[in-house]
Amino acid sequence: MFKRPTLKRMSVLLFGLAFAALGHAAEESFEAGKHYFVIEPPQATNTGDKVEVVEVFSYACPACNMFQPTMAKLKAGLPANVEMVYLPAAFRPDEDWPVFQRAFYAAQALGILDKTHEATFDAIWKDEGSLRISDPKTRRPVKQMPKIEDVGAFYATTAGIKAEDFVGVANSFAVNTKMKRADSMIKAYGVDSTPTIVVAGKYRLTAASAGAVDKVAPLVKFLIEKESAGKP
Repeated sequence: MFKRPTLKRMSVLLFGLAFAALGHAAEESFEAGKHYFVIEPPQATNTGDKVEVVEVFSYACPACNMFQPTMAKLKAGLPANVEMVYLPAAFRPDEDWPVFQRAFYAAQALGILDKTHEATFDAIWKDEGSLRISDPKTRRPVKQMPKIEDVGAFYATTAGIKAEDFVGVANSFAVNTKMKRADSMIKAYGVDSTPTIVVAGKYRLTAASAGAVDKVAPLVKFLIEKESAGKP
């Protein structure tokens, strides 16, 4: 006899189906030290009782720009007990990474990150983008890299804020503190390239370590399940 599923049961089923779309982790064979790396000591997370999945990235990183479709699919398929967090890196000042790290935290503080995140990638990497860091023809770095004021002007049109308000927040003590903490966390994670994904503050991986871009989602799922099950 067919029984109408409860709302709770339906929610669990839907999350399960969505997460299954990330890949069949059970069918994969992932090894510590090869496909992913254990972070010692493990780092504290900021997502409460949810499993934290962090993307260490930079808007000015070409590989991160190319990786965005993979991240979008990964984020869309995460179950209810997982939260995605972005951690902007700044270890390439020659490519303007500190400016975009500052921009990320200012946008986050102003509550406009949902409007600016993808738009910032486009403004840097599309040929007509106003925040380009390289010439679209020669692919060489531009002589005058974007300043935080340039980002503010772009965000004013993108997110409907005042450019001067954005710049004020970007140069605030709170944002400076977040930038220093981000640098410390990236060092503690052992991250030396972007994009890098960190799961639960314990496991670090890249597309290269996973074996291919299409192996990232199954590997992340494997590590989430490992963490959820409390396995060492």
